[in-house]
Formats: sequence, C-alpha cells, structure tokens
Amino acid sequence: MNFLDEINRRRTFGIVSHPDAGKTTLTEKLLLFGGAIQEAGAVKNNKIKKGATSDFMEIERQRGISVATSVLAFEYKNNKINILDTPGHKDFAEDTFRTLTAVDSVIVVIDVAKGVEEQTEKLVEVCRMRNIPMIVFINKLDREGKDAFDLLDEIEQKLNLTVTPLSYPIGMGYDFKGIYNVWEKNVNLFTGDPRKDIEDTIEISDLNSSELDDLIGENSADTLREELELVQGVYPEFDEKAYQAGTLQPVFFGSALNNFGVRELLDCFIKIAPSPRPKESDTREVDPKEKDFTGFVFKIHANMDPKHRDRLAFIKIVSGKFERNTPYLHVRNKKKLKFSSPNAFFAERKEIVDISYPGDIVGLHDTGNFKIGDTLTEGEELNYRGIPSFSPEHFRYINNADPMKSKQLEKGIDQLMDEGVAQLFRLELNNRKVIGTVGALQYEVIQYRLEHEYGAKCTYEPLNVHKACWVEAEDEKNEEFQDFKRVKAKFLAKDKRGQLVFFADSSFSLQMTQQKYPSITFHFTSEF
Repeated sequence: MNFLDEINRRRTFGIVSHPDAGKTTLTEKLLLFGGAIQEAGAVKNNKIKKGATSDFMEIERQRGISVATSVLAFEYKNNKINILDTPGHKDFAEDTFRTLTAVDSVIVVIDVAKGVEEQTEKLVEVCRMRNIPMIVFINKLDREGKDAFDLLDEIEQKLNLTVTPLSYPIGMGYDFKGIYNVWEKNVNLFTGDPRKDIEDTIEISDLNSSELDDLIGENSADTLREELELVQGVYPEFDEKAYQAGTLQPVFFGSALNNFGVRELLDCFIKIAPSPRPKESDTREVDPKEKDFTGFVFKIHANMDPKHRDRLAFIKIVSGKFERNTPYLHVRNKKKLKFSSPNAFFAERKEIVDISYPGDIVGLHDTGNFKIGDTLTEGEELNYRGIPSFSPEHFRYINNADPMKSKQLEKGIDQLMDEGVAQLFRLELNNRKVIGTVGALQYEVIQYRLEHEYGAKCTYEPLNVHKACWVEAEDEKNEEFQDFKRVKAKFLAKDKRGQLVFFADSSFSLQMTQQKYPSITFHFTSEF
C-alpha cells in the first residue's frame, strides 16, 4: 500500500462528553467491532473488577472515572482507526483540551435523560473554535429519557450546532423497539440482549410498506413515519462537505452498554470522517502528504507500567513517515534524537512499530527530553501552536511529609508536572513550591501517584490566589516593570519554563494592577 493510501485509510478522533454519559463504554464497543477485544469490561460492574479496557491507572479503577487520556488503535474494514478516549470530569479538562489538538474529528456523547450538560458545552465550544468535524451520539436509549425532538432542539440551542439525524429511535425507554437507520435505509430491532454482538438488521427501502407494521406494530410504525416526515421537513439534508467543514453535525441514537446503534455509527463514521488534516505551525501550514516527517507531543505519561519507571511521550504524526531508529530533530533542544522502540497502543498492550503514518499516535520512551507542545521534525525548524497551559483555578503549597524521601518527591513532582497533570510554580520571595490545578480532584491524584509510584509523601497548605497570569513586559528594563516587580514581589513566581507569573489574590486587585501598569500585559494562557 502506498503512502497516500495509508494516509487516506486513517481516522483519528476523540470521544468527548460530560462524566457518566457513556464515553468509555462506547470506546469499548467500538473496539469490540474492530475485533480488538473479545469482551468488554462492564465499566460499572465492580463485582467483575475487570475495569474498562481504556482505564489503566489504578486510581481510575477505584473511582470508575477516566483521569488520563488513553490512546487505542484498531483496524476496521481496511481502515486504521485511532481513538483518544478523554476524561469527562471537569477537573481534568486541561488534558482533554490538549488532546483535541491531536484529533481530526470528534464524537460527542450525550445522555438521553440528562441532555446537554455543562462539561459538554465547554468541550464542544473548543471543537467549534477549531472547526473540528463532530458527530453526536445520543446514548442510553433503553432508559427513560427526553423526547428525540426535544434533545435535537437542545443540542442546537445549547451547543449552537446545526444537526441532521442519520438514525432515529423507534420508541424510547420501556417502549424502545429499535432504530431506523436513515443513512442506510434499514431497521435495527432491539432485543435487549447485550451478549449479541450485532443486532439483526432488516433492509426497508420503502417506509410505507406493510413489512414495517409487521416488524414493530402498527402504532409504532405510524409514529415513526410521522416523525421521520417531520425530520425531513425540519432538518437539513446531510452534506459531507458541510460536516467536514464543521458546520453540520450528524446525530446517531443508540445504547452503548447494549452494543446497540454502535455499528451504524462506526460504518457511517469511516465513510464520512476526514482522514488526517493539515495543521498550522508558527511558520506555515503543514500538509500530511508532505514527505518529510513532522509531529508534536500532546501528552506525556509517567509510569505507564509501575514495575518499570518508564515515561512515554505521545506524539501525533502530522506529516511524512515516522521510522524507527531514524534521527529526528527535537526543535526546542536543537538536538537529534533517535528511537529504538516506538510504541503503538492498544490500552495496556503496546507494540513496537517500524513505520507510522500521519494521523497515528506513537509513544516514545522519554528520559526527560520532552515537554508538552514539543515538535519533532526531519530537520525543518518549525513549532506547532495551540497547546497552551491554562491559568489554574486552585492553588496550594506542597510540603514534603517525609524528609528521608526528598529526592523521590522532587523527581515525582518534576515528572508529574511535565505530564501536564498540574502546574508547578516557585515563589520568587522564598522559593516555596506552589501547585496550581484546574480542579481539586487533581491534588488527590498527585498525592496518590507520588506515594504509589515514587514512594514519596506530601501534604498541602491552602493558598489564597484568585488567578495566575503570565506576565509580558514591553521593556523589562523600564521603571514601570521594575516598580511592578518591587511592589508585587510577594505575589510573583516562576513557572516550570522560567516564565514570570503574577498571583492575583482577587479580581479587584488584578484590575487595579492592570490599570496601574499599562505597559505590562497579563495573559491567562502560557502561549502568547
């Protein structure tokens, strides 16, 4: 297979949603169809303690939530599919935002009973800003929930999307009989037997035929005909170009837990979803079809295997071929590096790969060379943009609880911060370490991982900070900047990259500081 064919058969997408909408379950069922796993770990069923395939950190198994983005790949109908399953919990939103820089399209999962929730709104907003093509999957149809039209309205209004249903439910909750597949013109009957991998599909080209009445009963058939007529009248016809441009979003209905409606979603997805797309760098737009390799680090994960102190940098390949044992330029360090065992992923199973293509995600063993956002190329000096650190919302001092283990604590904090789990700041005044996070749950994760992966213990002390802002001065030698540094000395810190950060203790003091020092710009993300 030649280079262009390899690119065209790749689909790299992320699955996003509010916690508990069924994202991880959907990921598993997609893997089942791809033949990548033989049986799904019932995510909620603690009796089995199998745990979902994509949740491989101990703390995730205990909590039943995903706290790190996992990367999974499988083959389906001659397509190579790369899934990035992201955390839904808002405390880990930053990991999700960064992951969205590495995907070419997205599936948004919505719970039929809860409808559009707060976290979904935030994530869809990020996708819309970047014009990422989105497919909406409305999940848990076997439970009582909102009416299909109400849900479609809510998606349009709250998420500001233009939707078109490509499948439609026949009844809902207790009356749920199946799905009419608008895309393939067939009916899929629901038996409620999750052991059946694929439900029976009955081809129905003419909705007015009596065959439909025999299948689902006269009343249900009449309701379906009326509702589908309404759908055709109200919603635009599906247009692949509009979907790929991010202006039209197809909607599918199903129940991931019962493995229902997932095949329809996957079959349509591989036909319409974009293959790897061009990406902006700081110098030019890079096309996947270019022969020279480029890629960027969007995630770092320490201790994927607690028995070996290994650290993996996840690289999204943007253009060219990535080959094993070939030297590539690490643009930030201006050093050539080569990799003897690049990994491709399948949850806990990793395989060494010789060649990877645009769209693929490769894990590189890292001894501390990489930071999130680093670019690797075949020699060209360019950097991919759009992987910022966001201003944290929670701040605490971190203290060593075991003086005998200060080296381990130092190393642990250093590696976890490189992963982007949280941000480390050192106060200019007394060099005390402050950890800033997007959500409070991350402090527990850090404490847990420091103890279990590095053998170090820490305690926290609260710190009253409203916002952390990165500081940029027009001229660092001018009097105004020197005055700012003198007056605000106890509120200044350096981040891990040595950039100056101002800790404002209230929105009022931030406003006053901005007014008093007009030549200084205060940024809420680290990439400016």
